[in-house]
Amino acid sequence: MSGNSTATTAYGITRTVSMSYDEAVARLRELLKEEGFGVLTEIDVKRTLKEKLDKDIDPYVILGACNPKLASRALEIEPDIGLLLPCNVIVSQRGDGTHVGVVNPQSMVEFTSNAALAEVSRDADERLRRVIERL
Repeated sequence: MSGNSTATTAYGITRTVSMSYDEAVARLRELLKEEGFGVLTEIDVKRTLKEKLDKDIDPYVILGACNPKLASRALEIEPDIGLLLPCNVIVSQRGDGTHVGVVNPQSMVEFTSNAALAEVSRDADERLRRVIERL
C-alpha cells in the first residue's frame, strides 16, 4: 500500500497511492473514524457530472469529514468558521493510481486571520496528516 510522498499546499495535503479507488475510499473512512472524524456528507462528483452535464470522468468523491470536538472548539473561537466546515477529503482515480487529499486545516487560521484558531487547526492538521500517511 505504499505510495508517493505526501505533498502539502496552502489548501491541501495530498498523496497518490497504489490501492484501488474503492479500497482507498473504504480505508479513508476507517482512518478518519480512528482519528475522531465522521463522514457527514458524500458528493459523488462522477455521478453528478454525468447526471447534470452528461460528462464522463474518472471516479471522484468528496467526503465532508467532521471531528465534533474540534469543530465545537473552532466554533467557540470563530462562529463563522462553519463556512469552512466540514473538512473536505477527496479521492479520485488518476491513471494507475488513486489520488487522495484532505483540506489543510492550517488554512483556517490564514483565511480568518484569527490566531486563536492555531491550536485547533494544529490538532486537526496532525490528525488528518496521520490519515493520509497511514494509507
